[in-house]
Amino acid sequence: MKKVVLGIIGVLLVGLIVACGQDEDATDGETQEETSNSQTITLGVTPWTSTVPPTEIASLILQDMGYEIEQTQADAGSVYVGLSGGDIDVFMDSWLPVHDVYLEKYSDSIEETAMSYDNAASGWVVPTYMEDINSIADIKGIEDEFDNEMYGIEDGASVTGVIDELIEGYDLDIEQVNSSEGGMIAQAMRKMENEEPVIFYGWRPHSMFNKFDLKVLEEEKGFFESASVHVITNNELQETAPDAYEFLSNWSIPIDDVEEMIVKIEEDEIEPKVVAQEWIDNNQDKVDEMLGK
Repeated sequence: MKKVVLGIIGVLLVGLIVACGQDEDATDGETQEETSNSQTITLGVTPWTSTVPPTEIASLILQDMGYEIEQTQADAGSVYVGLSGGDIDVFMDSWLPVHDVYLEKYSDSIEETAMSYDNAASGWVVPTYMEDINSIADIKGIEDEFDNEMYGIEDGASVTGVIDELIEGYDLDIEQVNSSEGGMIAQAMRKMENEEPVIFYGWRPHSMFNKFDLKVLEEEKGFFESASVHVITNNELQETAPDAYEFLSNWSIPIDDVEEMIVKIEEDEIEPKVVAQEWIDNNQDKVDEMLGK
């Protein structure tokens, strides 16, 4: 009888061990499946220094929310194409009204979701040692002093067309020379090192205003207005990732903070993710507010 009882107990123990093993395997399988099914959010990144800090901060917060994050590098026009086609979910650095043309073109598939900050000045910039040049109109008739050139950013940027319209509107004998943001700054620096006349495109937030003594030229005809910077999402995000969409719809950040982070990244050569995490740590109340906590 004792042998029978021990046999039954042995069978029960084996069954229990097998069942526990199956439960553990099932749990592991569910965890693996959950991880493999985690949603990816793709953020578009233009080749502008102003895009980096907000993109890195949003990426870190979205990762903490459980999302996989990808970043796609492209010029502004390509970012909006990606947004409209669903290949890109979020763009953190849309400049309005300059980018209104994209919002109108892709209005069926993208939307303006939040404003990051406003009062972002932009326009033609000259060094302050050019004391007699304070407005665009002052350039008329002395274009040859600038070698009949002004330096702009990449061809794909919508501001490139605005600058061409400005040149025509003021009837200036000036050609826009386009390159990357870094290339434009390098060209301007070469001129400024010898205090030569130079015109280039400038905007805030940007470290150029921390590095150099610059002034934005007055522009009386309205080609440049004070801009506001916005978050743009594709129309699917609200349905596919409602908590991410809610966070982004509450997004805001001071322009001074963005400019300070740009300086840390460029001049102090601190990794963008480190700078972004520092901002999050120092602004947890604001982060909680954006997350709706």
